[in-house]
This record gives sequence, C-alpha cells and structure tokens, in this order.
Amino acid sequence: MTGFAALTVAATFALGAITIVAFRRLPTVQLQLVAVAVFASAVPITAVSVAGLVMFRMHENATILVVLIGTTTSTLVVALLLGSRVSKRIAAMERAAAQIAGGDLGARAPESGPRELKSLSVSFNQMAKSIGDLFDARRQLVAWASHDLRTPLASIQAMLEAIEDGLAQPADYLPLLREQAAVLRQLTDDLFELACIDAGTLTVEMRLTSLAELVTTCVAGLRAEADARNVSLNVELAESLPSVSCAPEHLQRVLRNLLTNALRHTPSDGAIAVRAVSVGDEVQVVVEDTGVGLTGEATQRMFERFWRADASRTRASGNAGLGLAIARGLVEAHGGRVWAENRREGGARVAFALPLRVAA
Repeated sequence: MTGFAALTVAATFALGAITIVAFRRLPTVQLQLVAVAVFASAVPITAVSVAGLVMFRMHENATILVVLIGTTTSTLVVALLLGSRVSKRIAAMERAAAQIAGGDLGARAPESGPRELKSLSVSFNQMAKSIGDLFDARRQLVAWASHDLRTPLASIQAMLEAIEDGLAQPADYLPLLREQAAVLRQLTDDLFELACIDAGTLTVEMRLTSLAELVTTCVAGLRAEADARNVSLNVELAESLPSVSCAPEHLQRVLRNLLTNALRHTPSDGAIAVRAVSVGDEVQVVVEDTGVGLTGEATQRMFERFWRADASRTRASGNAGLGLAIARGLVEAHGGRVWAENRREGGARVAFALPLRVAA
C-alpha cells in the first residue's frame, strides 16, 4: 500500500504541474485565484476520499495518513507557486512606484500578465509618462518665463542707467518703459490666471450675453494687427444666434487668445475666419486659418499647460505658450470644451463650444 500512497502523491504533483501550465492561460486574476482555491481544496479531498474507499476495509490507517500529508503538502507547494506568479507581477509594479516616488520618472511597470494587472500596468505607465511630461514642461516653463522676464527687465535697467548717467532724458524712454512694463504685467497676469485655473479658484460670474456682439467686438480689436500683417480677418455669424450664459471678459480672453495664435501662424496674404453657430444644445465658435496646419502631436497637446510645439523658441515665435492653456481652462470653467484639428483645404481649425442654458 506504500506504493499506492507514493503513486497518489506523485499524481498530485503531476496534476499540480498541469495546473501551473493551465494557470498561465487564465486571462484574469480572479480566475487564477479561483483556480488556486479549487486546486488547494479539491485535490486533497479527492485523494483522501479515493484512498479511504480503497483502504478502509484493509485497516491501512497509516497509509491514509501518509496520503493525506503527502497530498496536502504537494497541494500547498503548488498553490504557493501559483500565488507567487501573481505576487511577482504586483511586486514589479510596487518597485516601479517606489522608483517614481524616489525621483526616477523613467521607471515603468511590465505590461504583462492577467488582464487586470496588465490593464493596471498600462494605466500606471501612462500616469508615469504624464507626470514626466508635466515635470519636463514645468522645467521648460521656468526657462521660458525666465527668458521673457529677463528681457524686459534688462531693457528697463539699461534705460534707467542711461537716464542716471545723463545720457538720456526720462521723457525719451518713458514710452519704452511703459511698453516693457506692459510686457511684464501681461506675463505675470498669465501666470497668476493659470495658477488660479489649476487650483480651481477661478471666479466666473455668469450673465446672459450676446455672443454675436462679443465676437464682433473681439475681432474688431485685432483687425488692426491683422491688417498690419496683411491677413484677411472675416466674421461669419449664424442668423438668430442665441445669447449664452457666460463671463464675457473671460470669453473675450478665450477668443482673443485663439485669434492671436491664428495670426501668429498665418502667413502674409493669408486669411482667418471666425464662425459662430448654434449646434444642438450648444453654441460653437470656430477660428480657421490658412497657415501650415497642425502636427499630430500639436492636435493632441496644444492646449496642455506649459507645452509648446517649438522647443527652441525665440522671442519672435511668441510668448511663454500659456495662452491656449488659459483658453482651455476658461472654457472648461464655463462647462464647455475646446479642440483643434486640420482643415481639408489646409490650415488649422481651433474651436470651442459652450452649453446653451438660461442664466441663473
């Protein structure tokens, strides 16, 4: 009967090996844990039951005990091996999280294993990539903001030194000083407004506003700049355009930022069109230009905070790249959405939509 006991234990190990192979094919952690539980409970019970039926009348109690101990031990070993496969994948993700917490933003979790763990690893890696992109963008923002702050400050300092040395009269530099002060004020206002948007402390005072009047006024304010660049600026408003509940000064800021961006990327003799139309339960304002269009990355990321398409930006290429991020934050504060895409005819289309609702 000792041979029977050994055969039963060996059969248990063989079944465990088969289970380990089949275990890898189970797509979810839940199914794998169920498989471990079923194996750990069913195999000893089955082995002992079979041994008991065979040996009950032969008074082989010692053999039954050997079978019980052997099958239980082998089942425990197999269950531990199965469980370790899950724990190793979780440990790998834990190590990646610890590396990121320690400052290694390039750490990634292995994207393999059961469906739940694989999906979790993919989401974890996407989060890690977003964190890395954000830190890189913030570092770039510091460099860009420092550049934009240093340039007007250096100009102001040089003009003040010239006045102090008697090389110029205050009246000679007064217009230039005001211009440089305006540049500094604009940059600090942008940084402060973006900080308020990020912190969720932006105050939006909604009131019923004529969208047609708002668009017309904003376009008129930029027409002189468009004429200076020899760019045609047109407005197309739908008939019976409804009023919207919004903060007019914020909405003008959004449209002005979109138009400024379009002017920056539209060549001389180009054209920009501003369209407003009611679509379903929302109103859409679209800015189209005849520039070079958008890259795939720009279409996805141009509204992200601190992101710019041109990493080697010079002062001639624009400001610190905060305008579109601020526009997105202001639109979302109104419960709206903003997007960008390329036109079939060439150029870019940047638009935002606001929900139609009665002012409170």
